[in-house]
Amino acid sequence: MQIHTNFSLKKYNTFGIEAKASQFVSVQSVDELITVLNENPTTKKFILGGGSNMLLTQDIDALVIHLDLKGKKIIDENNDFVWVESQAGENWHEFVIWTIGQNFGGLENLSLIPGNVGTTPIQNIGAYGVEIKDTFVLCEAIHIETQELMIFTNEKCKFGYRESIFKNEVKDEFIITSLVFKLTKKNHKLNTSYGAIETELEKQHITNPTLKDVSNAVISIRQSKLPDPKELGNSGSFFKNPIVLKSDFELIQQKFPTMPFYEVSETEVKVPAGWLIEQAGFKGKRFGDAGIHKNQALVLVNYGNATGQEILAVAKDIQATIETAFSISIETEVNII
Repeated sequence: MQIHTNFSLKKYNTFGIEAKASQFVSVQSVDELITVLNENPTTKKFILGGGSNMLLTQDIDALVIHLDLKGKKIIDENNDFVWVESQAGENWHEFVIWTIGQNFGGLENLSLIPGNVGTTPIQNIGAYGVEIKDTFVLCEAIHIETQELMIFTNEKCKFGYRESIFKNEVKDEFIITSLVFKLTKKNHKLNTSYGAIETELEKQHITNPTLKDVSNAVISIRQSKLPDPKELGNSGSFFKNPIVLKSDFELIQQKFPTMPFYEVSETEVKVPAGWLIEQAGFKGKRFGDAGIHKNQALVLVNYGNATGQEILAVAKDIQATIETAFSISIETEVNII
């Protein structure tokens, strides 16, 4: 394991931001990870996975540890279910496609989400009516200070909407090294309730969809809306959909009667952030090399040489405009570094 100095992170973040790490090392096993932690006890550390859910606004004055842990396998199964383990460094989409190829159900709606497997529980990633918490069993994680290996069960992770214990109580304390998912082997419960999936299946004249059909529909929808980070720097959805008290929403709705919403509970509704951003006139706008994607207002993009600070300035402009126009606060889903 070689520790590099003054190392460019441009290829290690999906925004394609040029930023430097004062120190950088890539680890391929848990043993290598423990060795690095042991040998650098007092050095500030920054854990890097697929680089898909962050905006680098500055150089990283720390030891950047890139998790390149690979491997996936079946660890248990019965007639109805299979328990699959994946190492944290596996590419998420490739892992999903592998499970579908084995006819294992549960992750098909999460196709084409960028990033690595190890970061999925941190955000409790979700799409088209499905979240990680629906199939997640447990993950193993190493405590950065003590190098103790701990197990976090589904319940212990305290999953919420784009939330988990790893973003709150134990933030920056653990490194997730592997995860276990419980998937179906038969009698798959396909979730096609989101209109976009149903419409896509109808377009393809599919009436009895398979896991692969649902995955292909999701891929098609995402590709039509979201730019490929390899071609146009981005980090997927930049903002969370805001959750608003029904009492507040009813007042807002009087001024904006066409505002879409989804009931979350008896007292709360969720408003699509993309709709708010589009109504505010930002969709497709460009500010130098920073901008908002023409097909999806939730996605901020780097047209080439934007800095993280420039993209962050656009994000703050969007937030302030929506707060003024709609009296709704929208939070970033992407981590600002």
